[in-house]
Amino acid sequence: MVSLVSEIPAAPSEQAEAHFARRLSLETDCWDVHDSSKSGTPDFVLLDVRGPAAYARGHVPGALNLPHGKITERRMAEWPEGTLFVVYCAGPHCNGADRAALRLARIGRSVKLMIGGVTGWIDEGFALESDG
Repeated sequence: MVSLVSEIPAAPSEQAEAHFARRLSLETDCWDVHDSSKSGTPDFVLLDVRGPAAYARGHVPGALNLPHGKITERRMAEWPEGTLFVVYCAGPHCNGADRAALRLARIGRSVKLMIGGVTGWIDEGFALESDG
């Protein structure tokens, strides 16, 4: 009897390698962002792309608030070409980070999405900071 897991055969290892390498070129996770940030020398700019009220209630430490609708070529000129941006929103139920990543890519900026967003950050046991 074949299980639901193996009913569809696994991809050849070469295809799996390409798939997962591609995903990692587009995404990072909360643990890696936390680990990089606590080193004191993160090599990326972390953007919370939710609205200002949500950001003020609680955000990832060190994140800058830049709602996805305000990402423009002019605004992003504040950072040198080649800057890597990591974007996040509320969590898996929110597509704001995808919208931000798309805007950044369309203006030629390097971007990764922090999978899980605020929900993932909290699930990992990391604290948020707030403005109030």
